[in-house]
This record gives sequence, C-alpha cells and structure tokens, in this order.
Amino acid sequence: MIGSMGALFGYYAAADDEDAVRAVVREDGQPMGTGYDSFVVKGVDPVVELLPAEVLVTGRSADDIEADPRHGHLVGMVGGGEVVSLSLTDSFRDSLTRFDRKQLVEVARVWCASGVCNAQSDPSGPTGFLEDLAALAERAAARGHRLYCWISM
Repeated sequence: MIGSMGALFGYYAAADDEDAVRAVVREDGQPMGTGYDSFVVKGVDPVVELLPAEVLVTGRSADDIEADPRHGHLVGMVGGGEVVSLSLTDSFRDSLTRFDRKQLVEVARVWCASGVCNAQSDPSGPTGFLEDLAALAERAAARGHRLYCWISM
C-alpha cells in the first residue's frame, strides 16, 4: 500500500500492554491479531514513517512525540524478533478521534511530500490508511483501549 518494504504491519487496539502481547504471542495457534480490532498494511512503520503524520494530526513536535514513552515502546516479541509489537501514543489516538476526517486528505498530501511516506504524489493510499487508523482509534477510545502495531519481517 504505502512503501515497498516486505514487512507486514498490523495496527490494532488492545486493552493494555499485557493484552497487546497476547495479540502476537499466540498460544492458541491462531494468526497474529485474531480476535482484535485490527487491519494489516505493508510498509507503514509506526516509528519512522508514521511520525510526520502524527506531527500533523496531534500538533506536537517530532521531538515531543519521540520523547513520549509510548512512542514505539516495545511491548512484546516473538522469538528473536521475527515479530514485535510496539505501542502508539495515546495523544495520537485521541487526536485521531477528534480530527476532521475531511482534513485527512491534506494530512496525507503533506505526509507524502515529507519524503518519509513512499507514495509519490498520489495520496489515496496514505489517505485510506489514515482513515482506517482514525476509525480504529475511534473504536479503541470508545472502549478505553490503546493502539499498537505488530511488525512481522
């Protein structure tokens, strides 16, 4: 969708960090994220590639976001790192729930222009991603859940 990396990124909501680990460290033989509100994309790293979009949506500086202990915090790992689960910031979740959905097109355009988002000049892919993430954030906030991303190499 966005980017060309072969890694898969599963954005999902969980009650807390312990619950988030259960989404990836499966003892029931089910695929990662089974039973969790989630969606999967290719090439949208939550720490590096998503940072410019988070700056635009939250109004926080990149330095403030990177200093947030929830930004990219490792909450779980499978094996030697074949799959990791990272947290997204609560401020990003909360800002996405309040953000005017019509403005996501402009956020996607500026995000792509930042050079971090690998979608050239067509912001439809990033817009769709941001719309999916905003909908996930809204459902998570309504349940008092947090946002996470599992990454499978």
